[in-house]
This record gives sequence, structure tokens and C-alpha cells, in this order.
Amino acid sequence: MSTAVAPRQLNPFLAAYLRNLSTHPLRTKAITTALLQFFQEILASHLAGTPPPRVAKDAPFIFHILARAQVSSKAFKMAAYGFLVSAPVSHTLINALQRAFAGRSGLSARVGMLLASQLIVAPIQIFSYLACAAVINGAKSVDEVLKTVKAGFGKVIRITWMTSPVYTVFAQQFLPAELWVPFFNFMQFLTGTYFNTKIKKMRLEAEAKDKKDKETKKD
Repeated sequence: MSTAVAPRQLNPFLAAYLRNLSTHPLRTKAITTALLQFFQEILASHLAGTPPPRVAKDAPFIFHILARAQVSSKAFKMAAYGFLVSAPVSHTLINALQRAFAGRSGLSARVGMLLASQLIVAPIQIFSYLACAAVINGAKSVDEVLKTVKAGFGKVIRITWMTSPVYTVFAQQFLPAELWVPFFNFMQFLTGTYFNTKIKKMRLEAEAKDKKDKETKKD
């Protein structure tokens, strides 16, 4: 006598998230990206050793607590970037990629889609991320933004090319399809935190160098 296998029960929160992702894809991606960018900025600030934001001595106690926790205006700006720039750009690029390969199947289609993703989609996403992060982290001119993009683009794209195919294949081979979205979000959160930390360290090093040069000129 054979017994039927019960269908996999999804976590209610995951089921609700996937349902919203299906019915309201852009809105759901925008909110998710905004939250991830917010916490990513806070974590990267701690990892990079960024000085906490200055708060007036007579400011409410909660403001001092938030400053120590690195909850700054930059965190809210990165959340705005995630909601208004990152999510819409990624959504548009991925949809265009899927339309370009619609109706195709087989190994050649999968390889072609992976190459297009890495050679077209990823560079656009990285450029927009580095440019916006540079402005949020204090770049005040086009030249400063371009310097940040030039300094970070090669490193970021190399890491993306090394990690993205690996965790994509891992998900396809070892994870059920319903876990792909949260898994990819988690991996992008980790890599994004790493990139943001590197950008902050570059800014701190550049500021320290400028300060040292000014002191040398005075002497």
C-alpha cells in the first residue's frame, strides 16, 4: 500500500513574501532592497571603523544611542537608494534579460543568460551602486565620484564574477526553488556589505592622506 507524500509546508512569512513578490514584484523588491541597504550601511560602518555621526550634547538620549549604533542619515540615504535606484534598475534589467531568452531552453540558453547577466547586467548594477555610494559617503564632485568608481569597479566586478555563478549553481543544485529568492537576497547582502566596507575604507584612507598632505604643506 503506497502512502502519499505530504507537500512541503512553507514558512507563513516566506509564503506571504513570495506571494507579494508574485503579485507586486517591483514594490516587494524595492522594500526588500531598501531594508537590506539600510542594515548593510550600518554593518559596513562598524566594519570599516567609520567614526559615529556627531550628535549635540543636549540632544535626546535616543539620538546618542542611535549614533553609537551607526544609525545615521547615510543609512536612510542607502535605503532610499535601494528603493528608488537599485531595485528598479535590477528589476528592469532582469526582466529585459528574461524577455531576451524567453522560449529558449537547454545548456546553450542557460550559459548565454549567465554570460549576459555577468557581462551586461552586473556592470550596470555595479556602476550605479558605486556612483550612488560615493555620493552618499561624501563625494562632492563628479571627479570624486569617478575616482571612486574607477578605484572600485575592477575589484567589485571580479568578486561578482567569482561569487555570483558559484552561489547561483549552489542554489540550483541544493536548494528548493522557493528558497532561491531569500538565499540570493542574503548573498547579495553579504557581498554588498563587503563592497560598502571597502568603499568606506577607501574614503577614510583618502581623507587621512589629504589631511597629512595639508599638514606637510603647512610645515
